[in-house]
Amino acid sequence: MGKQEWYLEYEIHVNRPGLLGDVASLLGMLSINIVTINGVRDSRRGMLLLCDSSEQIERLATILRTMDNITVTKLRQPKLLDRLAVRHGRYIQRDADDKKTFRFVRDELGLLVDFMAEIFKEKGHKLIGIRGMPRVGKTESIVAASVCANKRWLFVSSTLIKQTVRTQLMEDEYSEDNIFIVDGIVSTRRGNEQHWQLIRELMRLEATKVVEHPDMFVRHTEYTLDDFDYIIELRHEPDEDISYDAIERPSLLGGDGFSEFGF
Repeated sequence: MGKQEWYLEYEIHVNRPGLLGDVASLLGMLSINIVTINGVRDSRRGMLLLCDSSEQIERLATILRTMDNITVTKLRQPKLLDRLAVRHGRYIQRDADDKKTFRFVRDELGLLVDFMAEIFKEKGHKLIGIRGMPRVGKTESIVAASVCANKRWLFVSSTLIKQTVRTQLMEDEYSEDNIFIVDGIVSTRRGNEQHWQLIRELMRLEATKVVEHPDMFVRHTEYTLDDFDYIIELRHEPDEDISYDAIERPSLLGGDGFSEFGF
């Protein structure tokens, strides 16, 4: 039987000198290796562990319960968020009511890219929505995460360099290893029937699709937010309001508000 990976997180009540050394010594006596260690929250420390059997973890849990200065908050096989918390020293903020919604600010772009890259590495259909105001780093983060995941990215609709609204793909572009990027505003405002037929084809493909501005996307299509596996919110500041009022309001010059707002 191969090695087992576990995640240990504990809250420190009294951060006395030598506390970490005591925990590390205990792990050593139980022949449990520390892969990574980091502070993950105020007064909390997380560790990725490697051991030979679950019996070692059971003995560890029993002994840790007798220690007065700490309380074990998590002892489980690591989830994606656990790995990222140890790697970056912080947990990703998650919506209290909608567990598939994750919040980032621009200062956390490195964490966001790492998070998306891990999702991109997974096989099969994934539909990801990303909300955010102009020039906050949405598209750049998607591209950077694709690079980190060693994936090829394709713009189905975009305004990154020039406005792109594709109506067909080359045969070799229909790959399940590609990341397909859709700008929900561009598609709903500029896409014709051929463009939407392409999007429907891609939705049936066992691959990752990322939709910028998912609220605008679902407002004008048969898709709903329930179809999304992840919703990511990216803000300049934590209290920034993500609003689409400017593009829904006609401009004074008679335009549709789209180009003026710069989404």
